Amino acid sequence: MILRLIALLALLAAPAAAQDQAAVHGGPVRALALAPEGGALASAGFDQSVIFWDLAAGRARAVARWHAGAVNALAALPDGAVASGGEDGRIAIWPRGTEGRAPARVLEGHEGPVAALAARGGAIASAAWDETVRLWSPDGAARVLRGHRGNVNAVVFRADGVVVSAGFDGTVRAWGADGVPDVIAEFGLPQNALAALPDGALAVGGVDGTVRLLSANGEAREVHAGSRPVVALAANARGTLLAAAGLGGSVAILGLPEGRLLQTLQGPGTPVWSVAFDADGRTLWTGGADRRVRRWDTLAGRAIGPVGEAVEEALPAGLDPHGARVFRACAACHALRPDAGNMAGPHLHGLFGRRMGSVAGYAYSERLARGDIVWTPETVADLFTRGPDVVTPGTKMPVQRVENPEDMAALLRFLEQATR
Repeated sequence: MILRLIALLALLAAPAAAQDQAAVHGGPVRALALAPEGGALASAGFDQSVIFWDLAAGRARAVARWHAGAVNALAALPDGAVASGGEDGRIAIWPRGTEGRAPARVLEGHEGPVAALAARGGAIASAAWDETVRLWSPDGAARVLRGHRGNVNAVVFRADGVVVSAGFDGTVRAWGADGVPDVIAEFGLPQNALAALPDGALAVGGVDGTVRLLSANGEAREVHAGSRPVVALAANARGTLLAAAGLGGSVAILGLPEGRLLQTLQGPGTPVWSVAFDADGRTLWTGGADRRVRRWDTLAGRAIGPVGEAVEEALPAGLDPHGARVFRACAACHALRPDAGNMAGPHLHGLFGRRMGSVAGYAYSERLARGDIVWTPETVADLFTRGPDVVTPGTKMPVQRVENPEDMAALLRFLEQATR
């Protein structure tokens, strides 16, 4: 229900004003990057921002809102710099000390959202939903690597420096110097995440909830099977621990090379989208749908605590209680007031009677920008019932539906009351 409502309500509104630096993300935390030296942490989210954290103070040192769309990927670069990749297809380079201002460099060329980034030395590899992988040299020149059929969801540098990618077509591909891919594994189902291990092996996570280890010679071994898709993987620098995060809301900590389950980190129960190990090899940072960046002791299996302060919007009294409960699934991404701050699925104030694609400042998809639907209880119900793929074909939003009639009716009552 959480993902369904986040996906569908994001179609209906536009972004609000910027938050101050003490606030957390205004939507799910999609990516994390931790500098190997100095412990600097950056997080990125569906709210179009990158936050650079002062971990000692527990607050944001700087907030960059430059990308035109969700920020899906981060990579730590030499000298404390960070690369960010977004839904807008662009990659921004943020040198340490300049965060929150304009990026020092912008890498352009992808024709779809950037889904993943990896860095090795001065080189950057990017994976995108335009079916390509790009390898960027320090001077900004790019090699375009083609071979995947569909979205490319993950990319890493293997221990030997070879670029490896995984995607919707279920394949894991290693890219030779000639740009010709070697399909080193094929699983038949979309693969979402990769992690490179020091011994040359790879960890792969897919939509079936399975985590596999691929040895240097290409042999695959299943080490973990969950019931929900795996969306993020991270290994510590020594290659002794692997974290696997998914839409079920927990993170599995596996001991390597055996692949034995050591701990299951249980958070607030919402999807975990990103994981990154600290330099000490046992501290794990996670980010997810609850908008928080959290820290964990993986060996003890306990939470150390989040950074930043969560600011929840208080709901007005007298609203439909059932609908208010349903709406809580979306409250992390959608405010009811126009002045509530920058959030991923921006404010819903004045929703009913608004023409689709009419709010200034929001980067609507081409289909939504047509503005040929006026949002009413009937049209919102139609959107939720048939799904955005039917009502607004060509939209970039996922195919989701709300199937429970009682939840639907309650949500509509709530929205009529709360968005006036």
